[in-house]
Amino acid sequence: MGRKKGVAEFDETAPDDFDPANPYKDPVAMLEMREHIVREKWIDIEKAKILRDKVRWCYRIEGVNHLQKCRHLVRQYLDATRGIGWGKEGRHPSLHGPKVEEVESE
Repeated sequence: MGRKKGVAEFDETAPDDFDPANPYKDPVAMLEMREHIVREKWIDIEKAKILRDKVRWCYRIEGVNHLQKCRHLVRQYLDATRGIGWGKEGRHPSLHGPKVEEVESE
């Protein structure tokens, strides 16, 4: 007997039978939903870390021109960090603060 070779398989979607109105109705679905939420949060956190490293690299490489050259990376990083983390509040990311919309001028 041995271990299976390859990547561990898991379902990447939220469970279909989870009822948010009555989460304790199906404890298995509740645990699957909790695992799904934690997995998605970790993915968002790791994406933000990758963007943070890109911003650091851009600042170091561009030097005095970093304000113009790295602006797009900083915006991506700030958008990626909006609403992620392990706070007690379960607010949706859109409710975490005013998001400034860009106005395109011609």
